[in-house]
Amino acid sequence: MTDADADSQREMLSLMTARVRDTALREPLVVAGGDDLVAVCRRMLAAGRTGALVRDTAAAGERLGIFTTTDLRDALLLGRPPQSVAVREVAHFELFEIDPDANLFEAIWMMVHHRVHRLLVRLGDEAVGVLSQAELVGFVANHSHVVALQIDDARSLDDLTAAARRIDAMVTLLHDGGLRIERVAHLVGDLDRRLFARLWALVAPPELVANSCLIVMGSEGRGEQIQKTDQDNALLLRDGFEWATLAEVTKRFNQGLAALGWPPCPGDIMLTNPRWCAPVATFRATVREWFYGNDPDGPMHLAIFFDAAAVAGDASLLADVRRHLDRLIADSDAYIARFAAAADQFHAPTRWWSHLTGSADEQPLDLKKLGTFPIVHGIRALCLKHGVREPGTAARIERLRQIGVLDVQTAVDLVEALHFLMSLKLRHQLQQRAHGEAASNLVRPSDLSTMERGQFKNALAINRGFRALLRQRLHLETL
Repeated sequence: MTDADADSQREMLSLMTARVRDTALREPLVVAGGDDLVAVCRRMLAAGRTGALVRDTAAAGERLGIFTTTDLRDALLLGRPPQSVAVREVAHFELFEIDPDANLFEAIWMMVHHRVHRLLVRLGDEAVGVLSQAELVGFVANHSHVVALQIDDARSLDDLTAAARRIDAMVTLLHDGGLRIERVAHLVGDLDRRLFARLWALVAPPELVANSCLIVMGSEGRGEQIQKTDQDNALLLRDGFEWATLAEVTKRFNQGLAALGWPPCPGDIMLTNPRWCAPVATFRATVREWFYGNDPDGPMHLAIFFDAAAVAGDASLLADVRRHLDRLIADSDAYIARFAAAADQFHAPTRWWSHLTGSADEQPLDLKKLGTFPIVHGIRALCLKHGVREPGTAARIERLRQIGVLDVQTAVDLVEALHFLMSLKLRHQLQQRAHGEAASNLVRPSDLSTMERGQFKNALAINRGFRALLRQRLHLETL
């Protein structure tokens, strides 16, 4: 069984074992049976609901019913002013109930069997919510199997936008469900690449697709970008192939990605930049320039390209440029040391954990610069030196362990630190988005829990030890 198959089975199992309480149940809006329709509709509008539970004590004993906008339509046909109609007169009191711990598929069966659109979710004598068909479908639709089908069937940018939103919703569901961060990243990475390929097919003519290779780079290329940060993409063209409207097509692609939630790259590493949209021969020359030239951005551009993954078109074009890079990098220890130096440029404030104030002037910590980047880039440098070409950081660490570059404990520590930092960054960014803020890598130490501060401190210690290893192995002190 492949890793993709295993991930697919795990997620399908999570869907099959999901319970009613795992859906987006909201506390029910409850109105009195004697309330008039205008008052009820006013409360529904204020709460953003399309229905309300009706608690009626006018009859013998107490009963619970439901009133929806469909019932309002029927009430208007009574020929009486809405403010003179009590909601009990038009509500439905024959409710089908389900326990919050019931299997989700039982809820689906009940809706289909009884031909209803809503179920009352009751725990003992307490009504804890109403499960609607729309919420149920939304929960199921946010699983990767359904999202993948939606991407493949997309016929417009609007179709892809809906799929991109479902990927975001899926991330939240999987994170809240406790799925391991590496599995979340794997699923999201696969769906993102599928989405990029579909967008490219929508904007690029088939002949252009066949004579080019669309690549993603950086964290997207490594399969480690979970939240949409910025674009890192390029287009390799077959030597001798030209397309008259190429600039227009690439502009539509990058604008399409922006509409789907990926902001333009601040460094302009996108198809619309001719430097990142060129024939293979030209791109080989550019790689050589990064390697031998004096451009201070050369090593970082090379680092971004090192993570490249083909998502559409002819992947052999990327393989051609990779072989060229391998020939350049052979026995180039001096360049690798220069390349690796970036991993040792960021350092955490001394004893930051002992100065937690929670005040406005508290210095935030950068989870990328201090956390993931030294590990990701340091491993990249070791991979360049030792000819390791696995796509993701964890896989690269494992391969370096297998060939004896890293000992077992160092490899285990680095993977655990990386995954903790990725998980912490995701949780932090999800919280930011939930509060309507732009996602960032900055976190205030006082916002971390006691356990998180301890784990973060340990991750930084692992980082320090790894940087010391890099300085020793790659002779960074001599730079």
